[in-house]
Amino acid sequence: MPWTLPPRPSRRSLFTGAAGAAGAALLAGCTGGGGPSGDSTGIPLERRMREGAVRDSARLLERYDATLAVHPALAERLAPLRAAVAAHSAALAFPAPAAGGRTPATSPSPSPSGSAAAATASAPPAASREAVPPKPAEALSALADAERSLSEARTIALAGAPGELARLLASVAACGAVHAYLLTSTPGAAS
Repeated sequence: MPWTLPPRPSRRSLFTGAAGAAGAALLAGCTGGGGPSGDSTGIPLERRMREGAVRDSARLLERYDATLAVHPALAERLAPLRAAVAAHSAALAFPAPAAGGRTPATSPSPSPSGSAAAATASAPPAASREAVPPKPAEALSALADAERSLSEARTIALAGAPGELARLLASVAACGAVHAYLLTSTPGAAS
């Protein structure tokens, strides 16, 4: 059976979905979560959410690298998407300390690995540790599934994110949805 393109969502539907998610995030950003840190760990909610989002982006980046290792012919097609995922990691990272050596008012020292801070606000990309499919089209589809899964998880995480982080997550989630579409919509390189 020949491979067919998925139905193309309109640009308006992609932007409407992203705008709706951002609007929900703005409304949800006005509610508190049990004190400045949101829980009893003493680690601010925003820091935990950012660290989780960075880990999720790192896993997705590993998925891109694994796919490129198995299918080097896809390098030209995947390079811009991989670069965007790497940029997401940098944008989601907690801001570096200011010149005075202190971070913004709610930032304690970095959290230890393996602590409650390891709890993530969003789910990891689907199949982040699975083997890369042997056929290029299947590998692209698996990457699209991982992008879509992470985009959906980030959209859900918007409800509990502080304002600025919610806007950033909405933007990154929308970008992930576009990546998923691009990975499954353009034939040719996946033959």
